[in-house]
Amino acid sequence: ILLYQADLVPVGEDQRQHVELTRDIAQRFNSVYSDTFVLPQAFIPKVGARLMSLDDPTTKMSKSLPDGCVNLMDAPAAIMKTLQEAEAEFEGQGYGVFKPAVGEAVVELLRPIREESQRIMDDKAYLESVYQDGAERARRLALKTLSKVQRKVGFVAAK
Repeated sequence: ILLYQADLVPVGEDQRQHVELTRDIAQRFNSVYSDTFVLPQAFIPKVGARLMSLDDPTTKMSKSLPDGCVNLMDAPAAIMKTLQEAEAEFEGQGYGVFKPAVGEAVVELLRPIREESQRIMDDKAYLESVYQDGAERARRLALKTLSKVQRKVGFVAAK
């Protein structure tokens, strides 16, 4: 966060304390060595900040509960399976009639995303160029901050 001079850090409410700790470190360094780091703020969006489980809408969605969500990259069969489990849970409550229509709608909605993502994932040369370019841009930005920090604390650059 500090190395890249981030002013807003997108996090969930449960990660706010990490940004606050980072902010405290930045304030302390800035007070000792002069303004060096941007003081980051947690950015917690109002929409999507807490995703609720599809299995139990009173609890937060969790990566540790794999059947509690439909992932964008899920294959059509996996989406339908998740929906079959939801249908079983609501059997006799009137929701079962919606299962095929909802499943097919979700499959069709996600089809272009899944297909384009797969096309990109299959293009290894493109992916390598993207991550190499991103790594180089990040390295330049980080080195600018790191050099400033090293000068302020008295480190001497090796020759």
